[in-house]
Amino acid sequence: MAIQWFPGHMAKAKREVAEKLKLVDFVIELVDARAPLSSQNPMLHEILQEKPKMMVMMKKDLADPNVTKQWLEKTKKQGIPSIAIEANKKQDVQQVIHMAKELGKEKMEKLKAKGVRPRASRAMIIGIPNVGKSTLINRLANKKIAQTGDKPGVTKQQQWIKVKKEFELLDTPGILWPKFEEEEVGYRLAAIGTIKDQILPKEDVAAYVLDYMKNHYSTMLEERYGFSGYDDIMDAFETIGKKRGCLESGGHINFDKVSDIVLQDLRGGKLGHVSFELPE
Repeated sequence: MAIQWFPGHMAKAKREVAEKLKLVDFVIELVDARAPLSSQNPMLHEILQEKPKMMVMMKKDLADPNVTKQWLEKTKKQGIPSIAIEANKKQDVQQVIHMAKELGKEKMEKLKAKGVRPRASRAMIIGIPNVGKSTLINRLANKKIAQTGDKPGVTKQQQWIKVKKEFELLDTPGILWPKFEEEEVGYRLAAIGTIKDQILPKEDVAAYVLDYMKNHYSTMLEERYGFSGYDDIMDAFETIGKKRGCLESGGHINFDKVSDIVLQDLRGGKLGHVSFELPE
């Protein structure tokens, strides 16, 4: 089943990215460390073509550190400078600045050799919605420039931002691609909060999270909810519902409330460090 979702402002943003690409020297792509492949936009890769790129894996504090390490090793082998960060840590932000400066240096040296007056290198920052782009931009600029929010799609237009004297940054709206050919990609992005909760049934997304954790992080399920496995997903929902008081009149479980609890626990890091895909 392909999951389709392509709001008009994202079609416009795609055109704008293609138009503005010639103004920048390199691209900074942000992905979610919990799903580094699923949170890459294949449509943007077509637009970027040969433009130099670095990758920043956001929200490393929510991801499985061992899996993140494997992803970093893979991307570096592919020749893509990459780093995993927590946007609220100054030292992590400084590493992003350093990596970006190094990436822009080659272009600046070429311009200098041609006799062009030195200037700050220019970068475009791209990423899918709710990946933490606005938060990182504010940290890079050391002041509040980009609007932040916990709902996907807060940034709606492009703007230039100066990052100290190191480089200039072109912010772009978060862009999703027209449809997810693989159903699991949609569930991964829904689980981590990249696509709006209204796009996929919340109970299905919560069931996906529980099934995934049963197969990969059963100890965390045990620690949080008191069970590590189950035969039927309904049993898992009922156990969580009873423990958390999600009961309606007649003693029935409110599955909508249970779904909210599971997704909030995951997104808030209360389930532990969880990664939803391996670099195989």
